[in-house]
Amino acid sequence: MKLISIPDIHGNLASLNPLLKLIGEVDLVLLPGDITNFGGREAAEEMIEPILDTNAHVLAVPGNCDLPEVSDYLDDLQINLHGRCTTIQNITFVGLGGSLPCPGRTPNEFSDQQFGKLLNAASKNLDRSSPIILVSHQPPYGTINDMAHNRRHVGSRSVRSFIEMHDPLACFTGHIHEGRGIDRIRGCLVVNPAPPNRGRYVWAEYRDGNFEVEIRPIE
Repeated sequence: MKLISIPDIHGNLASLNPLLKLIGEVDLVLLPGDITNFGGREAAEEMIEPILDTNAHVLAVPGNCDLPEVSDYLDDLQINLHGRCTTIQNITFVGLGGSLPCPGRTPNEFSDQQFGKLLNAASKNLDRSSPIILVSHQPPYGTINDMAHNRRHVGSRSVRSFIEMHDPLACFTGHIHEGRGIDRIRGCLVVNPAPPNRGRYVWAEYRDGNFEVEIRPIE
C-alpha cells in the first residue's frame, strides 16, 4: 500500500492543487483534520471534492478548526474515521478528530478524558491480526510533534497511551504547525509534515511487512 497524509489544509485549495497528480497515484489518502479554516460543509466540499475526483480512497478526521457539520459531511461521504476503525488491505486504521482545548477557543475541542473514551470505543473492534495506523489530528504528548512555540509539550496523553498500548506502525498527525518532523514512540513513527502551504506532505509505503515514511517537498 502506498499512501499520503495531508493535514491542516485550512481551506487553502492553492496548496492542495500541486498534490492532485500524486493523489491519483496512491492507494489511500489520509486527511488528519483542519480541512477547513473555521468552515462548514461547503468549505469542506471545496477541499475534498477535487481529492475524491482524483482518488476515491480517502479517510479523514475533522480538526479543531472544522465546524461540527464537517464531520456530518464526512459521514455522508462514508470517509469519516473519527472515533472509528476500518481495515483496508489488511491494515487497520483508527481515527481521532478535534483537539484539546486551545488558548483561543475553536469549534471542535475535547478533553483528554473524552479522547480516551473515543479511542477505547474505536479500538473495541480492532483486528489484532493486522498492523495498525492511527490518524489523529491531535499529536501524542511528549514528541517533537506536540512542541509549541513556547517549547512546551501540548499533546494528548490519551493518544500517547493508545500508542503505547497498541503499538501502531505510525501516527499521522498535524495540528501543531511548528511540530514538523518524524519522531518515535516505541515502534510507532509519529509524523507531522506541517500544513501543505509550507511545502511538505507525508509519503508512506507498506510492503511485505516493511513500513517506510518520509516527509517530502511538494514539487
